[in-house]
Amino acid sequence: MMGSTGAERTAKCVFLVAFCSVCQALQGGMLFPTESPSREVKDTGPVIDMPVPSSYNDITQDVKIRDFIGWVWYEKDVWVPARWIQDRGTRIVLRVGSAHYYSVLWVNGVKMTEHVGGHLPFEADISSVLRQSNANPCRITIAVNNTLTLETLPPGTIQYMNDRTRYPAGYFVQNINFDFFNYAGIHRSVLLYTTPNAHIDDVTVETTFSDNIGLVSYNVSVLGSSKPAVKVTLSAQDGRCVASADGTRGVLKITDVNLWWPYLMHENPAYLYSMEVQATAEDGQTDFYTLPVGIRTVRVTNTQFLINNKPFYFHGVNKHEDADCLSPHRKTRFVFQIRGKGFDWPLLVKDFNLMKWMGANSFRTSHYPYAEEILQMADRHGIVIIDECPGVGIKDIRSFGNVSLAHHLTVMEELVRRDKNHPSVVMWSVANEPASEMQPAGFYFKELVSHTKSLDSTRPVTYITDSNYARDQGAPYVDVICVNSYFSWYHDPGHTEIISIQLNTQFDNWYGKYQKPIIQSEYGADAVPGLHSDPPMMFTEEYQKTVLQNYHNVFDQKRKEFVIGELIWNFADFMTAQTITRVVGNKKGIFTRQRQPKAGAFLLRERYWRIANETGVLPTWARYPCQ
Repeated sequence: MMGSTGAERTAKCVFLVAFCSVCQALQGGMLFPTESPSREVKDTGPVIDMPVPSSYNDITQDVKIRDFIGWVWYEKDVWVPARWIQDRGTRIVLRVGSAHYYSVLWVNGVKMTEHVGGHLPFEADISSVLRQSNANPCRITIAVNNTLTLETLPPGTIQYMNDRTRYPAGYFVQNINFDFFNYAGIHRSVLLYTTPNAHIDDVTVETTFSDNIGLVSYNVSVLGSSKPAVKVTLSAQDGRCVASADGTRGVLKITDVNLWWPYLMHENPAYLYSMEVQATAEDGQTDFYTLPVGIRTVRVTNTQFLINNKPFYFHGVNKHEDADCLSPHRKTRFVFQIRGKGFDWPLLVKDFNLMKWMGANSFRTSHYPYAEEILQMADRHGIVIIDECPGVGIKDIRSFGNVSLAHHLTVMEELVRRDKNHPSVVMWSVANEPASEMQPAGFYFKELVSHTKSLDSTRPVTYITDSNYARDQGAPYVDVICVNSYFSWYHDPGHTEIISIQLNTQFDNWYGKYQKPIIQSEYGADAVPGLHSDPPMMFTEEYQKTVLQNYHNVFDQKRKEFVIGELIWNFADFMTAQTITRVVGNKKGIFTRQRQPKAGAFLLRERYWRIANETGVLPTWARYPCQ
């Protein structure tokens, strides 16, 4: 056509290309997709907006999404700064903080990596893919599958319901052996970040002291350079350089050291130095990394847990990454769940304020590793942590097999690698309430504890048990006995008068056999907020308070001997699967899911501050709120 415009010519070219593509497609058949014994058909499902970080379960009003088991796909286009792509000396990395549970990552349609397990980060160097396409924006695709099997952590099983008189074809349920909602999705931030090609890959810090001299042993791993020049500098909080050294390995010596002390154990708790690591490659390219360092020691005797050679008593809580939002309308008080296990800064700060208000000095990351920002906050505020892996619900003998053990060892490697430099982390927990009376559990936990100690020789290792003391196959291998018990709740419900004798017997049995210090790692009772009864009855605030008081009476006797801690179950109410024993979640919290106190919170506040004041080192004022 004469006189046609450029736009018209372009349109014709596009049409011709499309026409030729159709001609090529007609060379083959195109049967309508149907399922058969040899074929499967899956459509893409609904496409919806999904915030990250968050669990996808509570975002919509669709019960199918709330309870969904299987693959979900996340996709987002992002603009990468042009200088990142143009600078060939820059390494571009994509990091996923946590996704539940099996994840596959693509960038611009190219598979970059996959990761097994939730709660822990994974990342990929995406530099070459971005530079090959030279395209902006960058398309990030993450497929996430929350299915649990006998070999995952936590384990679970898929059960198909084959009775066609009761269930439709293909109907299945995900069975789990843990008492919290199986939230899924991308729960922590997805970050793009850069490093030089020659970069600091890892830093390991171990600390000790003698008199007023602090010693910081460091080990720096550098990738991308065969002979890097490494300089390490340690600075005090006022900015003064207090020690420096050269080389990938070394020891920093600090005179008049300020030790990292737990909250309420010292008038100047949680002192952190700043370590700067500088690595310079042969071509002059330099990478810097800064790491907070708390100088402290941890040691266990057969009756004590020592921090900086002083007896430490755990008076704290168990938690969950879980909360509700509350409607601002006081009259309706309509509760709606939004984030699930998604990371939430306001919630984090609120929880630390509440813990410090009640005088808690510690918590366990029940029953999985929490976000790194939580550990960083604990470092800054002196809150001590028992760091637990996702080994919860190991109840089936098949979950003690070699495949499960290999995965469990890998999870501990990832956990120790991530959290090894946090002074707040004083002990590793490799499992919660496993079926440790089963014969294979002995070998399983011997290998697991030994491997964890090989990864980090500076911290004790434990797991939390509810097994019979005489038949627990893994107890001989741990450093501290952590016991869960619910006398007058799951056992002898309603009979608080038997708590004293049963709890005393529990402690005497465990210590008599193993001669190791004991932590009451869980105890408590459900309390529906606002439900009252006198005399106390189960599920009332009065009953929860009575149960706690009876436990505390025994704790006060046994902490003079070999009991080194008490952790209430739970800090706050939390969501669970729907069962006949749970009314919209577990109500054992001393705070509601919206962080409002029950009567038990005030009881624990009075108790914890009384215990803290027994140290004789506290100033007359309290560090509240968080500063």
